[in-house]
Amino acid sequence: MTDMSATPDAVQALFTRPEGYVFARWGRPIVPVVFGVDDATLAVVKGGIEAVVALAGHRMAEHDPELGANVMVFFCRDWDDLTGVPNLDRLIDGLGPLVARLQAQGANQYRMFRFDAAGAIRAAFVFLRMDPGMAEVPAEVLALDQAVRLICLWADGAFPQGVLVQAGGHAVLHPQVGAVIRAAYDPVLPAATRDASHALRLFARLPSAQG
Repeated sequence: MTDMSATPDAVQALFTRPEGYVFARWGRPIVPVVFGVDDATLAVVKGGIEAVVALAGHRMAEHDPELGANVMVFFCRDWDDLTGVPNLDRLIDGLGPLVARLQAQGANQYRMFRFDAAGAIRAAFVFLRMDPGMAEVPAEVLALDQAVRLICLWADGAFPQGVLVQAGGHAVLHPQVGAVIRAAYDPVLPAATRDASHALRLFARLPSAQG
């Protein structure tokens, strides 16, 4: 949906990686924790996640019985800061090489997912480097954008134009993106699949496909 059009091909492209169609959504309630921000920003980030989870018809929780928290969001000024986070290297295999790669790429964000035996998302790690460009983004916009990007396993580059639009002077979720998220969490559909026909089932649930 690079142009935010709602066609079967556009929906399929949202979840198509080099290895083919790969869809996954969360299979358990989401329990977020945020590091590296003040209390006010913490509340905004968690509020953005809660809003997208509610849109999806999914659930939040206070505790994940396996992991404690299953969404970890890290804000940093420099990628090197991550190497000083206690025990992070135990959670992220190859943390040192990852940091070096992000530095070399000049990246300002990175997401990593883990999956359960059925292929559904069981954990997500979000790393945000607050470079000058990122620092100019309002906290509410950044929170909503990142929440959308962790609610499903999207293809790399799925939203080159972003997931938000301006409405009434405020940044809001693009209606087509919201519709795909709601469709993705239809309980009738599988939590994970590599069958590209799944995209047709998603498309059939979009308001534009129903007239």
